[in-house]
Amino acid sequence: MAPAPRGYMEACSSAHHWARCFRAMGIEVRLISPQYVSPFVKTNKNDRNDAQAIVEAASRPTMTFVTVKSLEQQDMQAVHRVRELLVHQRTALINQVRGLLGERGVTMAKSPEAFKRAVPQVLSSCEGEVTSICQAMVLELSQQIQALEDRIKRAETWIKSFMKCSALCKKIAVVGGVGPITATAVVAAVGEAKEFRNGRHLSAWLGLVPRQYSSGGKSQLKGISKRGDTYVRTLLIHGARTVLRYVVGKTDAQSRWLQDLIARRGYNRAAVALANKNARVIQALLSSDTPYRPSTATL
Repeated sequence: MAPAPRGYMEACSSAHHWARCFRAMGIEVRLISPQYVSPFVKTNKNDRNDAQAIVEAASRPTMTFVTVKSLEQQDMQAVHRVRELLVHQRTALINQVRGLLGERGVTMAKSPEAFKRAVPQVLSSCEGEVTSICQAMVLELSQQIQALEDRIKRAETWIKSFMKCSALCKKIAVVGGVGPITATAVVAAVGEAKEFRNGRHLSAWLGLVPRQYSSGGKSQLKGISKRGDTYVRTLLIHGARTVLRYVVGKTDAQSRWLQDLIARRGYNRAAVALANKNARVIQALLSSDTPYRPSTATL
């Protein structure tokens, strides 16, 4: 039986759509990240030179490819992108109100919860420099913020529905620091993570490994590279911070490791180290049938 024809494409906005179309016709499609194609473009950029660069990049034995996303993955990713946009818009409006009131001597904390508590007090009385015009502006912006919060909750409802329907999301959600939002974002980004040879490759793709600057046999490691998917990396680190809040006094193996790491390297490095470890665990869970078995060792 003859092998299926194979084609290579540069990963772009519509690449996953066309890859699914070609696969339906029996053509195996491999996607290559644009940053790995551009070094092979000779002279001027045009369609012919781009095609030659894609073929040249695909012929490299160490080339890594982008996993073709399913429609379900793209739905998950679309919801996350919309939620991220809404959160940014809410933050911008809250900062705008805080700035307007700060110029009049009224200060409030940055969090949305603190904003909700402070706004009724501002609107209750017209004192000092907080005039009726200022109150009207604050009220209008507060209504916009409430509308954004309702839309954010609707997006989170969709995320929870994805969580209930996806076996992969449920499988990795048992890892400490990985909730519904992080689990669905990871599955939307990497699927079954089979394009990654091991957990470290996924961690490196997320930018959670040290940035290396070595020459002449001298190795020099700096801060994390921050390459790859910024959104997923941020979620993993925030999830790790949540775990670190509750490690004090615990005697299991991971908690003792984190307590020692915080004492030696500080809170932020410990959070990144746990996010790195979680990324490796997630890759192992997604690419195999092995269930998660947390360490139960104690002192």
